[in-house]
Amino acid sequence: MGNDANTRAVVLGGSLGGLFAARVLADAYDEVVVVDRDLLVGVSEPRRGCPQGRHISGLLTRGQRAIESMYPGITEELFADGVPQGDLAGTVRWYVRGKRLKQQKADMLCVGASRPMLEFHVRRRTEALGNVSFAERHDILGLEATSDRRKITGVRVQNLDGDKGVEVIEADLVVDATGRGSRTPIWLEDLGYARVKEDRKKIGLGYVTQHYKLRDDPYKGDLSINGVAYPKLPRGILFAKTDGDRAEMTTYGILGDHPPTDQEGLFEFIRSLGIQEIYDAVIQAEPLEEPVAFRFPTTLRRRYEDMDRFPDGLLVVGDAVTTFNPVYAGGMTVAALSALTIREHLHSGAAPQPLDYFRDLARNVIDPPWQVTHNVDLSFPGVEGKRPLSLKLEQAFMTLVQTAAARDSRVTAGYMRVAGQVEHPKTLMSPKFLLRVLLAATGLSKSATPPVKTRPIPAPDKSKVPTS
Repeated sequence: MGNDANTRAVVLGGSLGGLFAARVLADAYDEVVVVDRDLLVGVSEPRRGCPQGRHISGLLTRGQRAIESMYPGITEELFADGVPQGDLAGTVRWYVRGKRLKQQKADMLCVGASRPMLEFHVRRRTEALGNVSFAERHDILGLEATSDRRKITGVRVQNLDGDKGVEVIEADLVVDATGRGSRTPIWLEDLGYARVKEDRKKIGLGYVTQHYKLRDDPYKGDLSINGVAYPKLPRGILFAKTDGDRAEMTTYGILGDHPPTDQEGLFEFIRSLGIQEIYDAVIQAEPLEEPVAFRFPTTLRRRYEDMDRFPDGLLVVGDAVTTFNPVYAGGMTVAALSALTIREHLHSGAAPQPLDYFRDLARNVIDPPWQVTHNVDLSFPGVEGKRPLSLKLEQAFMTLVQTAAARDSRVTAGYMRVAGQVEHPKTLMSPKFLLRVLLAATGLSKSATPPVKTRPIPAPDKSKVPTS
């Protein structure tokens, strides 16, 4: 494919990370081509290339704000299409360490869109840009580079629906948004570069998702009811309203303690969580499909920012750089912020300097949530990793915050502003917040109230439990 335009950027991967990258590149390049194996245009169902599309994909508030900044008005478009909304601290019912957190609105907008719904709207807005096109049903074979291998000049592809052989799409910039399975580390080695260092942590996560039509309303005005896994009970659940007037349920367990996919076994797994309103709702609801499982063995971070050299004309975004434990819902937010970081490095149309981009991405986008989620993962004794005294102190403090949040709604609001990545984790250490945490956790605060705890749910009469 010849380059007839003055400048061209090619994005590898048409999921959300690729679409966000295409959006910001469209402002700086004459042409942007998005390459993917799947059909993309007009697709509103879960795609084979995005297995996460069948499961809950939580969008953090910082991610929602980033998407809105790239596509002004898209949030209201989602609401107009039947997507429910709420507040992360005010209308999400959290159960943490077996206790219900006190709720208080905190200007933390939650958009209850399913992954296919969000992709559809973002893709439609990206398609509307006059200089963005989609090379659908194309396999990505490798990178093209200059003879000295210091600059990437394009990508080799093959049309899966024809017999045209290998084609080259020439590019001034290539952005890899192919996710966790990115082949950039291998391609770099083939070009003579060092292998990028990787951080991996085995968490043995498995989860199962099912959608329902509810017969009774367990939400009572809330958007979602979420139970968070912790060492005493390494199981959790997300039970949320979503588009299509459906309830979306994803329940999970770590270190191999995975929920089953048979209906009776799944209900029993949910019962073990002790959250009565969720269990009562799902056993009476109408399942809309069979339960679907997903396995996530390890977290992954590729340390491109530590490389000594990197070819010009190539960037990597989103899950292709960092894949968090998905129960923390950071993936879509990092993908959106990766695109905004690219935007900051687009100087008068000139291609970004890759290592400058990677260092900014690491420092401003990845490091804070990576450290927080790393600490939480290591709170489970079976997860391998070093646990220095500093880590144990941070974990003890977070337990104190969660204990206080079960008594004081203002603590919940501050805690969720960090969880939603709107505030830096260091804000939890401000003197005013620390004092509130200590008073609430010890029961000395006059405004604090005793926490509501989860309770074991009696085993049901199996003759009354629906199996389909």
